[in-house]
Amino acid sequence: MTVNPGHHHPRATEALPDDRFLDREESWLRFNQRVLELAEDPELPLLERVRFLAIFASNLDEFFMVRVAGLARRMATGLAVQSASGRQPREVLERTGEVAHELMLRHAACFREEVLPDLGKEGVDILRWDELAETEQERLRRLFRDRIYPVLTPLVVDSAHPFPYISGLSLNLAVIVRDPETDATMFARVKVPPLLPRFIEASPDRFTPLEDVIAAHLGQLFVGMEVVEHHAFRVTRNQDLEIDDDISEGLLQALERELLRRRFGPVVRLEVEESISAGVLELLTTELGIEERQIYRLVGPLDLGGLGAIADLDRPELKYPPFVPSKEALPEDVDIFSAIREGDVLVHHPYDSFTTTVQRLIEDAAADPGVLAIKQTLYRTSGDSPIVDALMGAARAGKQVVVVVELKARFDERANIAWARKLEEAGCHVVYGFVGLKTHCKLALIVRQDPDGALRRYCHIGTGNYHPKTARLYEDFGLLTCAADVGEDVSALFNHLTGYSRQGSYNRLLVAPNSLRAGLVQRIEHEIDNRRAGHAARVRVKCNSLVDEVIIDALYRASQAGVPVEVWVRGICALRPGVPGLSDMIRVRSVLGRFLEHSRVFAFENGGEPEVWLGSADLMHRNLDRRVEALVTVTDRTQRDELIALLDRAMEEGTHAWTLAGDGTWTRSEAGPGETLLDIQTHLVRSRRWRTVDG
Repeated sequence: MTVNPGHHHPRATEALPDDRFLDREESWLRFNQRVLELAEDPELPLLERVRFLAIFASNLDEFFMVRVAGLARRMATGLAVQSASGRQPREVLERTGEVAHELMLRHAACFREEVLPDLGKEGVDILRWDELAETEQERLRRLFRDRIYPVLTPLVVDSAHPFPYISGLSLNLAVIVRDPETDATMFARVKVPPLLPRFIEASPDRFTPLEDVIAAHLGQLFVGMEVVEHHAFRVTRNQDLEIDDDISEGLLQALERELLRRRFGPVVRLEVEESISAGVLELLTTELGIEERQIYRLVGPLDLGGLGAIADLDRPELKYPPFVPSKEALPEDVDIFSAIREGDVLVHHPYDSFTTTVQRLIEDAAADPGVLAIKQTLYRTSGDSPIVDALMGAARAGKQVVVVVELKARFDERANIAWARKLEEAGCHVVYGFVGLKTHCKLALIVRQDPDGALRRYCHIGTGNYHPKTARLYEDFGLLTCAADVGEDVSALFNHLTGYSRQGSYNRLLVAPNSLRAGLVQRIEHEIDNRRAGHAARVRVKCNSLVDEVIIDALYRASQAGVPVEVWVRGICALRPGVPGLSDMIRVRSVLGRFLEHSRVFAFENGGEPEVWLGSADLMHRNLDRRVEALVTVTDRTQRDELIALLDRAMEEGTHAWTLAGDGTWTRSEAGPGETLLDIQTHLVRSRRWRTVDG
């Protein structure tokens, strides 16, 4: 099918039912439930279960900071509207709270009742202060005196000292002290220092929560006072980013200002240990201005996101087996530009090494005297990124280097500001993207004078960020090519990003916000036409989230026309599969495991000549309307077949996955007697080269 990315309006047909969308907030919580189910799985290596407990906690923190806080903010300002699922904002908030409460209790129980005892059996103990040996307590007393006490600041609340401001995600001790001379009691808050380890090592492989060490020494903070009671609590605040895109001053300065404000947004969650007294809880509730539904009572310790440090212990027998990415996609003894000239190269991370493919492309380009220019988008990267170093080196060597930086990459803004300035100082042309749009596409363009005298454009178009560290943990695809039509497209897109061109159509790209949604809908409708004409028809989708109502409705209409639709989604899915008369032909599965499934792939049967696209875009409003995204079509037949085979393998009944039902519940695969389910990630790790497994 030819690329026709102009404005396309979905065909008008009979109305679809009003209740056809699942609630996106509850769907996200069910995704985090799947993460929790991995932590609960006794078949997984123990420290990996610990890591999934930490991931669950960190995920939920972000959910409250962004989604729950955003909904509460819109309700407070009168901007909230009924969700696509038909729920009123108050209903969404209440249901979200119910599910979150249920999952947080389950998470705490998993830690206390399952993982903690199993850790003890392996010689790793996380103990409360009273459970430590006297020698361990003595060691920690010295540690408290030398390293902890100097950074503590107890704040008492009285007529002269108002209730202190509690910053978001800070762990605190609420302390009640009594003056023995006057018998007056006072409230005090002690902040647990966030830069110290969450769990303090009392002796080899024996740990205790930091707040327990502080609590045991409160007498040194309140000398001459009686410590009546103390309780840990934790506050979550709105930390989503609000930037007025119409500001006249630079986006950089505006972002820095907003980052300072972010720590002090409205409270959306209060976590307390279940042992907290009614009086202290009432005081916190009143002073923080929160409702009962925002209080989460848990078995301590709180803030289990800090378990990541326990998961990092040097106990390889309790972790996934070591894994070394393959270097076969681009052997190190082969000139990378020559290899790309011979044909497009498809890389699949982390199974294919990021270092010897994408990173090497940028590093070799920076050092190659034939390279005239390098253009690249950067959304997230590491602070010590070799790619940033290579770009700076290229600029210092006199090459033209253009970097389109997205400053508003959520929770990476501060780091992005820092290395954007480093790039500018090195002589790179740094462009901060569009007002009102995030630049999320993953593109690199290298202009090179080849030995044959031809000026060629070498491109990388990917699904993941140029981040060497996450490339070891995130599953992503990338296409390396010097095809003239792709080079022309990527050049035009960079001109659009850095200048004022109004590029509307491309040869092999679909680009948001102008043409990507329309291009996908057009292809779904083409599958409907093929089905009605008796030709081969099928739609396969792999994405992180599926929320966009226009895309979902197009998939429903495809199902009604008899087109098989298979969706492999990691996170949110608002589509209801398997509903009679609406989505009988749609199956939705989710794979979670060692690596974070991050790639986006779209395959259309196209009457027997499959069309396959990959790129940066998820099927969400923000990606299709408020971000610059790019998909590229894969034209090499072998590579298309490999991608389709991977999508099909994920949908096979013998593959370990979760399957979505029309009511929004997810069911994990279970092996029958004598059967073993295929773990698709383990399969790819074990294969010498995944693309040759079937060949």
